[in-house]
Amino acid sequence: MGRGKLRIYLGAAPGVGKTYAMLGEAHRRVERGTDCVVAFVETHDRPRTEVLLHGLEQIRRRDITYRDALFTEMDVDAVLERRPAVALVDELAHTNVPGSRNGKRWQDVEELLGAGIDVISTVNIQHLESLGDVVQTITGVRQRETIPDEVVRRADQIELVDMAPQALRRRMAHGNIYQPDKVDAALSNYFRPGNLTALRELALLWLADRVDEYLQQYRGEHNIRSTWQARERIVVGLTGGPEGRTLIRRAARIAAKGSGSEILAVYIARSDGLTSASPKELAVQRTLVEDLGGTFHHVIGDDVPSALLEFARGVNATQIVLGSSRRKAWQYLFGPGVGASVARDSGPDLDVHIVTHDEAGKGRGLPGARGARLGRSRIIAGWLVGVVAPVLLSLLLTSLENGPGLANDVLLFLFLTVISALLGGLLPALASAAVGSLLLNYYFTPPTHTLDIAEPRNLVAIVIFFAVAVAVASVVDLAARRTHQAARLRAESEILSFLAGSVLRGETALDALLERVRETFAMESVALLERESDVDPWTRTAGVGPAPAVRPDDADVDMPVGDHMAMALSGRVLPAEDRRVLAAFATQAAVVVDRQRLVGEAEQARELAEGNRIRTALLAAVSHDLRTPLAGIKAAVTSLRSDDVAWSAEDEAELLAGIEEGADRLDHLVGNLLDMSRLQTGTVTPLIRETGLDEVIPLALVGVPVESVELDIPETLPMVAVDRGLLERAVANIVENAVKYSPADTPVKVAASALGERVELRVTDRGTGVPDEAKERIFEPFQRYGDAPRGAGVGLGLAVARGFMESMGGTLTAEDTPGGGMTMVLTLAAVPGHGRTGAGLPAEVTS
Repeated sequence: MGRGKLRIYLGAAPGVGKTYAMLGEAHRRVERGTDCVVAFVETHDRPRTEVLLHGLEQIRRRDITYRDALFTEMDVDAVLERRPAVALVDELAHTNVPGSRNGKRWQDVEELLGAGIDVISTVNIQHLESLGDVVQTITGVRQRETIPDEVVRRADQIELVDMAPQALRRRMAHGNIYQPDKVDAALSNYFRPGNLTALRELALLWLADRVDEYLQQYRGEHNIRSTWQARERIVVGLTGGPEGRTLIRRAARIAAKGSGSEILAVYIARSDGLTSASPKELAVQRTLVEDLGGTFHHVIGDDVPSALLEFARGVNATQIVLGSSRRKAWQYLFGPGVGASVARDSGPDLDVHIVTHDEAGKGRGLPGARGARLGRSRIIAGWLVGVVAPVLLSLLLTSLENGPGLANDVLLFLFLTVISALLGGLLPALASAAVGSLLLNYYFTPPTHTLDIAEPRNLVAIVIFFAVAVAVASVVDLAARRTHQAARLRAESEILSFLAGSVLRGETALDALLERVRETFAMESVALLERESDVDPWTRTAGVGPAPAVRPDDADVDMPVGDHMAMALSGRVLPAEDRRVLAAFATQAAVVVDRQRLVGEAEQARELAEGNRIRTALLAAVSHDLRTPLAGIKAAVTSLRSDDVAWSAEDEAELLAGIEEGADRLDHLVGNLLDMSRLQTGTVTPLIRETGLDEVIPLALVGVPVESVELDIPETLPMVAVDRGLLERAVANIVENAVKYSPADTPVKVAASALGERVELRVTDRGTGVPDEAKERIFEPFQRYGDAPRGAGVGLGLAVARGFMESMGGTLTAEDTPGGGMTMVLTLAAVPGHGRTGAGLPAEVTS
């Protein structure tokens, strides 16, 4: 008996139609004659889903009593006894009631599969164990019912049930998913468009990776080495030269033409560690590739074309992007080059793009900032050619019966001198000229085998040979040195241009600058040190790399910057010519530090200017909004004290009511002014304690008419950690503001719900609303949006409310109300261990 097969319908969110699709599959199988039964299906009272159960055999469920409540679970024994060919088991991540056969439903399914029964099941992406933290961050709901990813990955078939967020919200609004009393809360919380879009992306990406695993597994099992172009993967071959940026951008344009394309940049270094690549340039290209959504790979390989093709086939790439060779024409004598070799060996399954660039044909191996010296191997080769090669040439020529003649002998020795100068510089070339002159005199100038010269013309030939050899060696050595100097100056100019550009762009990332210093000079660590005076100890302003130096004396290289700042580098001693570029870096680092301090001072100045603006606005508010109620109070009091008019009892009551109303307005205004003053000076100190919203919110609504507010605060909400007084003041200001702008016949709704580890309080009005660009501005002090009525306040209510919320660790944001209006959302932290489920929406969203 073989193991059964598992088919899973994967959904991005509850309500996308997983169970509906599963039941539709069951009907199709029954019509084909397959023995298919319903082991457990949860319809959640959805009429369309319940209709699909008709015509399908349903296995009886098992009743379990837990804590005096009756629950039903799948009866595994009954399914095993019935032994159908296919069993439908809904909600694979479900946690069974205590007392069940297994703790999880997926464990029940494992038993059915082990018995040879095929199973069709459903699961939502938010129930996967590895995505729990991500889903909680997106939705605010911690999924307590989870399933190991490996259980789903092992499924024989996974089918995505997808739906656009707008369509799912319409289905929710039509009552096809939840009961009508839960629709508003669901749409405002878990089923927000942003949440649904993020969950949908998670599902698509997770399934795409699973499909990729299937493909790689199949290719491995069948030993398939050719590329299958199921998905565009573009490999960019980098040399570390400046043309790499052109190649990366070209690959990005190719990738943009096809949806889902992937860019992989690869740099192949030789195993001996010898490379002409610039670390700075590679770092820039790595950043560029990552900014464009690709990945950077560093591969070791002595045969660059083979290593590049091996990497491309290993990642199932479909295209390779290479640059035109930087070789000069004569350098092709040593081989066809990387581009030609890759194009020749790529085969029909890999497309190779050769991209032209500004560096093409300019020669390879341009030295970087430290490449002005000849290597030891070249100097040794120069001495061998200059000293040993003339001796070998002499032995060869003397062994010939009829030599080429003295003139040709002189040219051959001159050729060796030139080669010696090209390889080892001036000294090997001078030695070659001296040795060649002696050998020519001894072996080839009559009388031979002596240092005497019989004929004057031969003496002239030897002297001219030596003079020409010395002159040619000097010119060749001078040209080589000038070439190296030009290349070095070019590298330095690139670095200095880069620094100048960063100055003009106003870059202030000090750590990034020090990291560039470390990469440019191949150092282990770099630190920027500073002290107040000559006698004060050094302090490290910034540092990168392992164990940055804490004093200039501890570093291998220190570069002073002014009197009280220095850059300290550890790793190796730099040559003198490198210190010029290092000085430019150090100066730029000092500029960055000064700029950061100036930014801080500017921020302080901005705060002072903001304080002045608030004080100016406060004076304007006092001059108008305080004077208005005072004028009303004074007029009423003057009228009551007047002896000329006999006021009736009703008139006196009306005047006294006006005095009371004006006094209340003054009290509210002065209270808000004092609160804003406390927030501006940072003297608000919340007294945080566990509090129930149902204890605080009613107190905040004392100042508004009862008929103007509709309250919905479930008693089952978890406790919140707040300052009761500050929360009461914040809610009172928000509700008063909402009542002020809401139509007279439409009450403001105040509702609360639990979302994972936080509680949301939503104050909803049906007023005119606020445009998106003004939603943040309404929380600034002394701001009144639109045509606020006279006497409506000075615009401090929302500013004070947000300040109080932030001081308690909460947030206050504004959202549009579906159908028109504004919703103020207050988010508070729930007390750990009091995570009771609210009545508005289950804390655990099910499918």
